[in-house]
Amino acid sequence: MAGLCGVSLSQYDDYDDMLWLQQYLRSQSTSYSYSPYDEGDIPPYESYSYVPAGSSVGEPIPEAPVSRECPHECECPPNFSAALYCDTRNLKYLPFVPSRMKYAYFQNNQITAIQEGAFDNATNLEWLALHNNQITSEKMGKKVFAKLKSLERLYLDHNNLTKMPTPLPRSLRELHLAYNQISKVPSNALEGLENLTALYLSHNQIHEIGSNLKPLKSLILVDLSYNQLRKVPDGLPSSLEQLYLEYNNIQTIPDDYFKVSPKLLYVRMSHNYLTNEGLAPNAFNTSSLLELDLSYNRLQKIPRVSTSLENLYLQGNRINEFTISSFCTIVDIMNFSRLQVLRLDGNEIQRNNMPSDAPLCLRWASVIEI
Repeated sequence: MAGLCGVSLSQYDDYDDMLWLQQYLRSQSTSYSYSPYDEGDIPPYESYSYVPAGSSVGEPIPEAPVSRECPHECECPPNFSAALYCDTRNLKYLPFVPSRMKYAYFQNNQITAIQEGAFDNATNLEWLALHNNQITSEKMGKKVFAKLKSLERLYLDHNNLTKMPTPLPRSLRELHLAYNQISKVPSNALEGLENLTALYLSHNQIHEIGSNLKPLKSLILVDLSYNQLRKVPDGLPSSLEQLYLEYNNIQTIPDDYFKVSPKLLYVRMSHNYLTNEGLAPNAFNTSSLLELDLSYNRLQKIPRVSTSLENLYLQGNRINEFTISSFCTIVDIMNFSRLQVLRLDGNEIQRNNMPSDAPLCLRWASVIEI
């Protein structure tokens, strides 16, 4: 091989030169399959699957030497020097993370623990994917993420966590904790996360979230579906655009609850225990809303909504009358609802129950299911 490279081993007395040659020979023995992106423009982890030529994915041998350039269990594509791919390799522990890494992918393994100081060498990490493992709160270092001052995306969904990881870096923009066993969100769990834009906590066992969302002034999306919430969060941030609360045990909505979030576009509260008695008169009369899902609750009347609403889902309730005042307070040529889709199927009303002025009020509706 040295002859093919046009060099002689005798030329390389210096250690650094020999190291270069070793790295070159190594690069020639490994094949990759990836698209040509520019350095630093790292696409999402789902796009990659790196396997060394002539090898099979299996449990690593702990006794083998670990390179400071790239752990032998993982792949470090030459064209993406800041990315570490250790996903889907049957790993049971976290390998060493080189200091140059900004993107580290450990998903789809059998990792059960994150030891204290696991990422202290790689404090420039921006993306850290640890989802689809078996990590428990008891085996996670108390300050394991504290030094990652540049971390923007943290994926810990589909694990065995029972507690919120704390403290979290203030740089965080996305926090993925869905499909765990978290039952409580402590008051300090989200403290200082002023850059957080998306919070995913669905499919947990959370009973109450209190006022933890209110200080998150950059939050755009929060997913708390499939939990055990008995009431809505105590206050929403003004930046919120998407709120998902379906499959909980919520019974009441305070008056003007959503008006504190003037950018709110989508609210989903299907499969709860909402009744008309538990709803304030203007609970959903918010001009910013475009889509409202209240299906599969216990409503007997159509709640009042804004004329700006475009999609309203009320199927699977106990509604027994069609009240046009729920959509239009005044019905004439100038005042009408912008509603396009209205679902009332699976209730106790018939199509012939629609009032005569319904077509004038709902003149934009292309779908009305009763």
